[in-house]
Amino acid sequence: MKLKKYGKLTLAVSLGMAVSALADNPISNYHYLADPAATADDETFYIITDSDDPAGGDGYTIKSLYAFSSRDMKNWTDYGIIYEAKREDDNVNDIWASGIAFHEGMFHIVFPDGGGGGIGYVRSKNINGPYENPVQGGKKLIGWGNGGISDCDGIGWCFDPAIFFDDDGSAYFTFGGGESDSHPNNDNFNIYKFNSDLTSFDVGSKTRLKVSPNDGTKTMEASYIHKKGSTYYLSYSTTDLRIAYATSDKVMGPYNYKGIFMDNPNINGRNINANNNNHHGIAEFKGKWYVVYHDRRLVSASEHPASLGNPNPEPAYHRSVSIDEFTYNGDNMNKLTFTDDGPKQIANFDPFQPYPAITSSKQRNIRSRTDWTRGKAVQHVLTPYASKESWIRVSGVDFGTGATGFRVTAANVGDGNKIEIHSGSVSGTLAGTCELQKTSGWKDYADTECEVSGLTGVVDQLFIVFKGSKDSTMGILEWEFVGAGGSTPKTPYGGTAAEIPGVLQAELFDEGGARKGFVDDDAENQGDADFRTTEGVDIVKGGTGMAVGYTGADEWMDFTVNVKADGQYPLTVYAASGADNSSLLFLVDGKAASDTVKVPQTDTTWNVYKEIDGGTVALTAGEHVIRMLVTGAYVNVDWFSIGDVEKPTSIRNTVKYANPVLNSYRVYSLAGKLMGTVDLTGRTPQQALSQAGYSKGVYVLKGVRSGKMLTVSTSK
Repeated sequence: MKLKKYGKLTLAVSLGMAVSALADNPISNYHYLADPAATADDETFYIITDSDDPAGGDGYTIKSLYAFSSRDMKNWTDYGIIYEAKREDDNVNDIWASGIAFHEGMFHIVFPDGGGGGIGYVRSKNINGPYENPVQGGKKLIGWGNGGISDCDGIGWCFDPAIFFDDDGSAYFTFGGGESDSHPNNDNFNIYKFNSDLTSFDVGSKTRLKVSPNDGTKTMEASYIHKKGSTYYLSYSTTDLRIAYATSDKVMGPYNYKGIFMDNPNINGRNINANNNNHHGIAEFKGKWYVVYHDRRLVSASEHPASLGNPNPEPAYHRSVSIDEFTYNGDNMNKLTFTDDGPKQIANFDPFQPYPAITSSKQRNIRSRTDWTRGKAVQHVLTPYASKESWIRVSGVDFGTGATGFRVTAANVGDGNKIEIHSGSVSGTLAGTCELQKTSGWKDYADTECEVSGLTGVVDQLFIVFKGSKDSTMGILEWEFVGAGGSTPKTPYGGTAAEIPGVLQAELFDEGGARKGFVDDDAENQGDADFRTTEGVDIVKGGTGMAVGYTGADEWMDFTVNVKADGQYPLTVYAASGADNSSLLFLVDGKAASDTVKVPQTDTTWNVYKEIDGGTVALTAGEHVIRMLVTGAYVNVDWFSIGDVEKPTSIRNTVKYANPVLNSYRVYSLAGKLMGTVDLTGRTPQQALSQAGYSKGVYVLKGVRSGKMLTVSTSK
């Protein structure tokens, strides 16, 4: 029951084409960045890159690692240079393509020392450092002579490391590469297993990663391992500059070649990578899979950003980093579609907390610098070209009941420097202006707070605009909005977490609004149930009373629950579909907890609901957020149950209740308001409600002792 939305989707595509100048890939247009890797924790997605910023015209000069993070996959915080050759370790000369993994509260990074000088390892509790080398004796993992625990083992190209943690906490790292002539059997990568203390590795664990058979595609560099379910995926760059992948049931292989996952980056057949090398990283976040990669679209853009120096440099050595979502077909990775817009925003941006200055979904005419003090986290400073059109844009900003002020921490060594806040566009409605305080120098920071108005609800595009008569005279360190109301909080429906084992009515998803309690393709509620009509989720009449309908792929609803005890709980879904490709996925605290639940065609009207076995879900005691994610469109969901519980009864129920212990039921309106209590002894639910004086309508009954749920229609 989603067919009405096709017209709206066509319009959305047309509008998107109209604003292509503000497309979100690459994630930074003020740096040349390359060789990305990715990881995620429960709340945040992270990217590290190296940098082509100082690159010359005929070679690579790569000295620095940058880090980025996002909670919504649209707005990115740039932390600046988190680790740099020579600065932290005199024995490190260059830092090329690196790998990252987050595990048990720690960021682990493996990096190559230039084009073959070995593999180093550092870690930190914070993405912006400080990082330390935990390897015994301060050595590298891999190095020549006595510089490493082991050597390069004859691998042609001793670089491009990656790090992987398995489900049991065991850790591994890979590295290597080489031309196809010297490694014709696709065995130019090594993998080692770390010891449990992560300060060394078992030299005897060395395994040469092998890929076979294939279609003639040769491995070259950028080995990367990730895992989905029980399957291990090895992806890598090929000699013809694409990304292929292979699978295995063992982390150390052998791996079976499956095919090409990424072509050389192109959009509609137009190459955006100067037909040159590529590098990628893969991570799962909030039930979705993402790949980061580099391309050359920034260096070849029609408008060359002022912050990047001379226009038209050599494309080969001036790369940019982008990100897109990808999907699977069973255990097979679907080939990536490259986009200008990047992933969909999956949560609203909360403006009522401090952010590092370069937190944005797009930028224009800005530069930055990284301030570093040994033993401390780095600080990243935004330095705008204020005499030009200079701004950062933030997307999907939830101001809730409204912001009253804007606070900025900045150094200001010029006159007349100010920041303007605009909504809608860079010249859109002016919400406020901040005249920056004058400071004594570049590292003398002062707080300026100014009033803002008109910022309520969700603002799709917010522009923080920098203005002044002279460039490079202000340095922005941090900003935030302030307001008594704050953003709308996310809470369980009715204020109390649902108990597990139990039944969750699909329409009783968490409160808080779009991107907090739910995501729906459009803001219009197309349902006919007259329930939660101001929200975008389409609630329809049907099933045992109400259901969520008109669903599209990637829409979701969250349900805050309280689990009584650890256990494996059976999952049942009560749903209807008139299509043959409907499906759901259930996540717990952002991680997939079920297999894909396929909903077969129940009839052609979406009016016939059936119970569907969803397998089991592993839960631990305590409060969790369960997300019901639509992975295949056109499914109506009435309820789902977790645990062995009695299922809701249809509104057609006319059974007379005779058990005096279990006959007391609380009566709720469809809005969730408690209306009273009725006794069903010797009466049908309809009779009990009518005799108790309830007017014509639909009510939800919940057993006081049994917990049984009934949705009942009365005709009085």
